[in-house]
Amino acid sequence: MKKADSRLMEERRRVQVYLHESTHDELAKRCEHVLIEKHLEIFHSEFQNLLDDDKNQDLERMYRLVSRIHEGLGELKNLLEQHIYNQGLTAIEKCGDTALNEPKQYVQTILDVHRKYNALVLSSFNNDAGFVAALDKACGRFINSNAVTKMANSSSKSPELLARYCDSLLRKSSKNPEEAELEDTLNQVMVVFKYIDDKDVFQKFYSKMLAKRLVQHNSASDDAEASMISKLKQACGFEYTSKLQRMFQDIGLSKDLNERFKGHLQTNPLDIDFSIQVLSSGSWPFQQGFAFNLPSELEKSFQRFTTFYASQHSGRKLMWLFHMSKGELVTNCFKNRYTLQASTFQMAVLLQFNSVKGYTVQQLQENTQIKMDIVMQVLQILVKSKLLECDNSDEELKPTTEVKLFEAYKNKKLRVNINVPMKAEQKQEQESTHKHIEEDRKLLIQAAIVRIMKMRKVLKHQQLLSEVLTQLSSRFKPRVPVIKKCIDILIEKEYLERVDGEKDTYSYLA
Repeated sequence: MKKADSRLMEERRRVQVYLHESTHDELAKRCEHVLIEKHLEIFHSEFQNLLDDDKNQDLERMYRLVSRIHEGLGELKNLLEQHIYNQGLTAIEKCGDTALNEPKQYVQTILDVHRKYNALVLSSFNNDAGFVAALDKACGRFINSNAVTKMANSSSKSPELLARYCDSLLRKSSKNPEEAELEDTLNQVMVVFKYIDDKDVFQKFYSKMLAKRLVQHNSASDDAEASMISKLKQACGFEYTSKLQRMFQDIGLSKDLNERFKGHLQTNPLDIDFSIQVLSSGSWPFQQGFAFNLPSELEKSFQRFTTFYASQHSGRKLMWLFHMSKGELVTNCFKNRYTLQASTFQMAVLLQFNSVKGYTVQQLQENTQIKMDIVMQVLQILVKSKLLECDNSDEELKPTTEVKLFEAYKNKKLRVNINVPMKAEQKQEQESTHKHIEEDRKLLIQAAIVRIMKMRKVLKHQQLLSEVLTQLSSRFKPRVPVIKKCIDILIEKEYLERVDGEKDTYSYLA
């Protein structure tokens, strides 16, 4: 390659010194044919070895030479795409099972591969559009289908892990990076987001995690949250982020509402510190909670706020999400005075021990009216944190198991957080999220079909399929059998009909 390069330079110099400049183009063409075009197969076979050995200067020289030949770069682009794809698969496979539950490791592995080959395309291939497209294609392929997605048996594992990685970045913790560093990391997240097929899956998981951060006041920075939403809006449009923005508005409105409620209480204050968040049901991804016996200590606050809200907004109905609520209990029964940060259900159970030192699991369930499986989990956490003890600590809890207050409780911290997520809650949440995604997709497909048919009036089956795929490709890749199912549903609902005498043709019913 060096020889070919120097020969071409020599010939150019000769033309400048000895010959008329009009002969340059013809001479260059001949030289390129002899020195490059005749040896293209050698270039192609050697290209892979240069990639394997990271010989970036030689790759740049090869690109410079082969780009002189008309359509000479096609094979190099294909080889580069396949190489990046294989490197991505290998890198993720090396992470093994850990990447399945370690979003940071998974996303960093993808970014390392992208960073390396993006730099290669910039430096060695002059950021050529064809090579950029090869990089994009390869990244899209290995990000959406790799060892981790196969282990999880789900193509939507990548967007879920990316959303969980965002959550770890934006959630308050001792490891939170500086503002500028966080912004840079979020830009890198958007690089991976660009390649994800199922953007609707990312949106569902991201909105659930954002909702929890906002409700639990766990956001590392409001500016970073707003910045991420604006990046998603730029990438996917207003509709994609409208619910996320409405969540922010609700939190702001709740602050004002709390101030007004505090002002209302000044004449007759409550004996506990009480604050509330009122969320509009259409924007937040929370499931409706269930009723239970609210502890008498909280009953007064509950009633006072309900009355106050009804006086402010007539016609609105409050649905209480007790499973999302939390509070603080101060202990007076142990050697030290502790402040326990607990969920409402944990508070309901612990407050029972104000009157009696021991209960059976069945009695606690009857007193609180919390579902038995939830009571079991609440008690398991309280027993594990050594606030309660049971008579058969080695065995599983049963309705007949007796649970007592552990009066010798000790902790190095005086403020103790016992409000840890319950296993069933997490698993159930994941399942319900995937179920909601499927339902939302069917509605999006139906809406797209109706939009297309309203505009076209009459359309062949194949054309309708391709237009639906084109319209929805920015959100997710619909499966053809699901589209067919949605067409049948719309025919049943009398939005469309099959045209008589014409095979596979639909017409729109106004």
